[in-house]
Amino acid sequence: MHAARLGWYIGGGCPPGGKRTYPGCRDRRPPSRSTPVSLPGGIYFAGESGAWTGGMAFYDPHLPGEAAARAYLVTLEQFTDIAAQEMYRPPGDTTELIPATGAAIDAAVANGRATLGPGRYETLICPGSRDGVPMLTFTAPEGASAVPCRPPAPIYLAMIARGLRESHGWPAERIATYLADRPGVAGAWAADAVAALVDKALADR
Repeated sequence: MHAARLGWYIGGGCPPGGKRTYPGCRDRRPPSRSTPVSLPGGIYFAGESGAWTGGMAFYDPHLPGEAAARAYLVTLEQFTDIAAQEMYRPPGDTTELIPATGAAIDAAVANGRATLGPGRYETLICPGSRDGVPMLTFTAPEGASAVPCRPPAPIYLAMIARGLRESHGWPAERIATYLADRPGVAGAWAADAVAALVDKALADR
């Protein structure tokens, strides 16, 4: 949801506070437009982020409620390059995985879901369309109930908080409540600690 965060995937480089340098997309043009969206389901935090430490955010369409998200209009090549970077593969990867993305996208649009591989972010989800264009995202193959959830690093949660303000315009109280209820944050972070982190993140942006 944070445009600058997506910018590192497109333009390349290492985001402030991150531990990973991204090669960027072959096509480095910014998205032609973006819009806030709400998707059925929710996000949860699990695994270990190589870029931020702590749990990573994944989308689970079967969680109750709605997930706040942001839709960016990018090219098919850019989408596959962003996906490749999340899979720790180079943009334009010529192995079987990335060329198969085109067929997987068609399957995801037709069926709502398609699998490229067993790894994190190798499952494509199509939760609907916007202005006649299919919306696509990638996530883990397992839902929140099938894996141990893990709290995210403060810097990662702060980035998501800034993305929620930037894309949805939510006040700090709503952002803090939303994040505190996410699996991986709930039970690991006290509500007042999440609120304090959100207040600081929005003040520092």
